[in-house]
Amino acid sequence: MRPPDRVVLSCEHGGNRVPREYAPLFRGKNRLLRSHRGWDPGTLELGRYLRRRFGWPLFAATTTRLLVELNRSGRIFSGITRDLPEEEKERLLERHWWPHRDRVEAEVRRGGRVLHLALHSFTPVFRGRVRDVDVGILHDPARPREALFARAWQRALLARREDLRVRLNRPYRGWTDGLTTHLRTRFPDRRYAGIELEVSQRFPLGPAASWRSLRSALASSLEEAAQLPD
Repeated sequence: MRPPDRVVLSCEHGGNRVPREYAPLFRGKNRLLRSHRGWDPGTLELGRYLRRRFGWPLFAATTTRLLVELNRSGRIFSGITRDLPEEEKERLLERHWWPHRDRVEAEVRRGGRVLHLALHSFTPVFRGRVRDVDVGILHDPARPREALFARAWQRALLARREDLRVRLNRPYRGWTDGLTTHLRTRFPDRRYAGIELEVSQRFPLGPAASWRSLRSALASSLEEAAQLPD
């Protein structure tokens, strides 16, 4: 894989903030907002770390995904907002959903070969089952550049941290509904490689030293895998 001309970072679930006008909808739901259903802990911190280290643009949202789901094209509204009047749901799309997605797409449209990293995190235990994944690299195997990069990043990360369980297309499949999936319909493989990085929340919610070590390993292995210039 030739090195990308540019790298774009996005963070769709960087916070669990509730805009003031929607606070009544979330009264008594603080525990839900703090859970993995409300946001992706660690992703905004990781995005800011990569931005500082490499100078890449970062497009981050900090409103809760329970208000409107920025990483989906279908099933955008949660059980909390699903029954809002249609005009109110349109207002949510106009204020939150469209602006984030449009900003990321506009950055990709600037030209050149783009590597888009969408940063996400996942709960290590889901529905009572422990997930045997520490880091997931999600991609579309039908896109050659994505497949090459995903395997290269997996190898580079394991070379630095052989203790990690680094999986391809786990705990989710990289070709299901998501922002990267949407952008693949807009740009050909030669122009756009969309990768979702999934990190277990046991790292950002665990010991600070472990989280720092993982961030460093992710950055250095990414630099190697993408053959980025110094």
